[in-house]
Amino acid sequence: MKAADAPTAEAGLSAIPRHVAIIMDGNGRWAAARGLPRLEGHRRGVEALRRTVRASIDLGVEYLTFYSFSSENWRRPAQEVADLMGLLKLFIRRDLATLHDADVRIRVIGARDDLSPDIRVLLDEAETKTRANGGLTLIIAFNYGGRAEIVRAMRRIALGVAEGTISPTAIDENLVSRHLDTAGVPDPDLLIRTSGEQRISNFLLWQIAYTEFVFLDLHWPDFDRAAFEAAIRTYGARERRFGAVSAVESKTG
Repeated sequence: MKAADAPTAEAGLSAIPRHVAIIMDGNGRWAAARGLPRLEGHRRGVEALRRTVRASIDLGVEYLTFYSFSSENWRRPAQEVADLMGLLKLFIRRDLATLHDADVRIRVIGARDDLSPDIRVLLDEAETKTRANGGLTLIIAFNYGGRAEIVRAMRRIALGVAEGTISPTAIDENLVSRHLDTAGVPDPDLLIRTSGEQRISNFLLWQIAYTEFVFLDLHWPDFDRAAFEAAIRTYGARERRFGAVSAVESKTG
């Protein structure tokens, strides 16, 4: 974190969220507005992802989660799904060494059983290669859905109860969290969604109970460090109460 103190101060940021989650929305609309194929929008979206990873490292963000492919995205046209799979493979093959050298740890959340073997191998390789890294934790939500994640956690807990390793009276919020895909990861402090949409879209439903939301009108390919810092500045100006009264209310009674 110390290395990030100087750029943070220069950016005028009063508080850096420990964990930022991002819904990368608007690649297709960005491309359509320019008369370009949707694939070009997705390619530019990967560039925005790279920019955001670099900015997160510079600013001292500890965890960065991208909603890269939802379990509902399989409903898209087959060619677009194939293009997205191709971009994922290309990103891992081209960027894995760079991320590893930057001490980035990669973690992938979501269902893997129904993914093709070549995708599973790449995801496993990325996690294994970077497992010991101690810098930014980059979490890729791939073939992910928040409801499905909670169902998976409930099944794990139910199995533990059936086997006698979990007592029903021991089931609480902490135990549920430990059985989610994000076990061991702090809940997001800030969630950013681009493209002007103001929906959660089945993303991290359990984890965002007290997350601050920032919705941006720009499309994801246009997201840059300035937009990232502006979102963090908005976050820093808010008072996070976690269900308690505000500081002003506590003084006035």
